[in-house]
Amino acid sequence: MAGVRAGLLGEIVGMSVDTLRTNKMRSALTVLGVVIGITSIVGMTSLIRGFDQTLRDSIRELGPSTIYVQKMGALSFTAGKTFQELIKRPNLLPSDARAIAELPSVALVDLWLTSGGSRVYYGNQRTKQIGVLGVTENFAAVGFMKLEHGRFIVPAEVQNRRQVVVLGQTPYESLFQNVDPIGKKVRVGTREYTVIGVVGKRPNMGGLASGADDFVVIPYTTHEKFYGRVGLFNRSAMIAVVPREDVRRDAAMSEVEELMRIRHNVRLDEPNDFDLLTQDAMMKVWDQFSQATFLALVVISSIALMVGGIGVMAIMMISVTERTREIGVRKALGARRREILWQFLIEAAFLTSFGGILGILFGSGIGLTIHWISEFPISLPWWSFAIGIGFSAGVGIFFGLFPAIKASRLDPIEALRYE
Repeated sequence: MAGVRAGLLGEIVGMSVDTLRTNKMRSALTVLGVVIGITSIVGMTSLIRGFDQTLRDSIRELGPSTIYVQKMGALSFTAGKTFQELIKRPNLLPSDARAIAELPSVALVDLWLTSGGSRVYYGNQRTKQIGVLGVTENFAAVGFMKLEHGRFIVPAEVQNRRQVVVLGQTPYESLFQNVDPIGKKVRVGTREYTVIGVVGKRPNMGGLASGADDFVVIPYTTHEKFYGRVGLFNRSAMIAVVPREDVRRDAAMSEVEELMRIRHNVRLDEPNDFDLLTQDAMMKVWDQFSQATFLALVVISSIALMVGGIGVMAIMMISVTERTREIGVRKALGARRREILWQFLIEAAFLTSFGGILGILFGSGIGLTIHWISEFPISLPWWSFAIGIGFSAGVGIFFGLFPAIKASRLDPIEALRYE
C-alpha cells in the first residue's frame, strides 16, 4: 500500500514538473512575488542577525557587573525624555566619582571625560580626527581593556597632570607601523605627549567601522587642564563603577543611586536626574529595537508573499480551466477526488517552493555580496533557509487550495464535454 502511494506521489510530482516546464513564462511570473518575498526574508535576516550578534558582543564588553552613571543616556531617550529636558540635568563631577568610591560595596571607580576630535601627529604623519578620552588609572581594569604594548596610566601621573598618552589601535596603526611606539613623542592637537602604551583592538559596534579604536587616552586631570574643567560649559563626566566580588550588582546599584540622589538633592517624589546603565539594560533596549525591526521585515515580506500567493491562485485557476478535459479523462479512468486535489496542491507547492529556493539563493547572495564589499557582518543560520522553504510551500498550499478543490469537484461527464 505504501509503495502504491509513493508511486502515485512520484507520478503527481512528475506531472507537476512537466506542467511547469511547459509553461515557463507563466511559471516565472507566478513565482516572482514569492522570490522577492523570500529574498527579502533571507537577505535582511542575514544582515540583521549578523549586526545583532556583533552588537551584542560589543555590549558584553561593558562587563556583566559594571554600573555606568550618566547625565543622560539611551534609557532616558527610550523612556520618552526629550533632549531639552535631559540637558537641564546637573553635570556629573569628579567629586561624584570620589564619593562613589567611598561606598562599602564598590571595588573600582573610573571617570571618563570626552572632547571633540583631535588629530595625532608623529613626525610627518598624522591621523584622522579621533577622540581624546580623559580617565583615571582604573580605566583598563574597569573597561576590561587589554594592553598590547607598554603600560597604562598610574596614580602619580593622574595626580600630577602628566602629559602621557595611551594609543588606541587606529592611531597606533596609522603612526607606528613596524616601529615601537613606547617612549616616542606625539602631538595630540597642539600639545606634546609621551606614548606609554597601546590598547588592543576593540570590537566595533555592530561589526561596522564605528570608530571603536579611534581614540587616545590621557589622565583626566590633564584632560581638564587642556580641555576645560568638568561642570563648566555643560561638560559632564561619565562614571563607571565595579562592585566588589562579594556584593550583588543590584545592591551596589541601589547604594550608588541613593548616594547620587542625596548629592543632587532629589526629593522622594521626584525621578532620578541621572541614568544608571548596565549591560542588561542595554540588552533590553537593543531587544526592543531589534524586535521592532524584525516585525517590520515580516510585514514587508508578507506583502510580497501575499502578492505572489494571489498570482499562484490566478495561475492555478487558469490551469484548472485549461485542463478540464484532462481532469475528466483522469476521473473517467478511476482517479479519485483526493488524487486530483493532491495533484493541484502539489503543483502549487512545488511552484512556490521553487521560488523559495531561488529566493534563498538570491537573499544569501545579496548578504554575501554586501559582506564582501563592505565587511558588514552577516549570519546565515540554517533555520532561515528552513523558514524560507516553509513559507514558500505554505503560500502555495494556502493559495492553491481553492483551485485544487474546484478541480477535484469537477463532474467527469461535464469535464469530458468541455471544449
